[in-house]
Amino acid sequence: MNAPGPLLVVGSVAYDDVETAYGKRENLLGGSATYFSVAASGFTAPRLVGVVGRDFGSGDKHIFDSHGVDTTGLVIDPSGDTFRWGGRYHADMNQRTTLYTHLNVFERFRPAIPETYADSEYVFLGNIDPDLQLDVLGKVRAPKFVAMDTMNFWIDGKRDAVLRVLSRVEAILLNDEEGSLLTGARTALGVGRGIQRLGPPIVVLKRGEHGALLFHHNDIFYVPAYPLEVVVDPTGAGDSFAGGFMGWLARSGDLTLDNLRRCMLAGSIMASFCVEGFGLSQLRDVGPDAIRRRYTDFEALTRCPSLNL
Repeated sequence: MNAPGPLLVVGSVAYDDVETAYGKRENLLGGSATYFSVAASGFTAPRLVGVVGRDFGSGDKHIFDSHGVDTTGLVIDPSGDTFRWGGRYHADMNQRTTLYTHLNVFERFRPAIPETYADSEYVFLGNIDPDLQLDVLGKVRAPKFVAMDTMNFWIDGKRDAVLRVLSRVEAILLNDEEGSLLTGARTALGVGRGIQRLGPPIVVLKRGEHGALLFHHNDIFYVPAYPLEVVVDPTGAGDSFAGGFMGWLARSGDLTLDNLRRCMLAGSIMASFCVEGFGLSQLRDVGPDAIRRRYTDFEALTRCPSLNL
């Protein structure tokens, strides 16, 4: 294993109201950077850049502190409230209805990278304006590995800027719908290869309960979703996957294909903990022993004897 390096995430911190078949919860601490950071903390001590408002509670700050998340870059803007989102999931958890989105102070978010973060070797650009993603890249000195996320809103509205970011990163993690919109392709293989032609040599397609695909140069690797009897709340699953992926990568310092496959397993494991409860309720209590057990389960789940023909 190579020497570990510091991991930086730039993204949203929010409060969520979520309704699923298992109930309704309000004022859950959420946001892309939140789920990413707590998941990544299973492997390393991430650095977080984001913004919260005057309603941000000390108890929620403690969640970050207790997981070793460096919040030097978390700005408190007293002029308004924290980003808030509300959603209702259908019986098919892959479908949801957004009830409201109030950007609040996040609408004025301009990432300020503390000088102590400028040496970050691993960087994850969360789902924010691509112009802001580019700005962050200009403030980090010499990262070894940069990955990004994006969404349909940015692909539709700021495609040229998204493409500029793609040309400067090593990897992108996104879902099928976003990948199809970006490339016009209809199959997972077409999406993966199409995005690689836009710049990043590494593409991770997050496919929810259908697992995830890794495109690494000419190689392809598939990891299934960890089998669960109950999925309570899918909010944050994709960000938790990204946190697990990047957290293990930063801890190991190993960019080989074999290790990127381990990153995929780490991502799937952290996402599986996330969806077992509302918000961070399950993810925040995950320790090394629980992670090891699920990794062992994955090894048994995917092991296959030789086919002698």
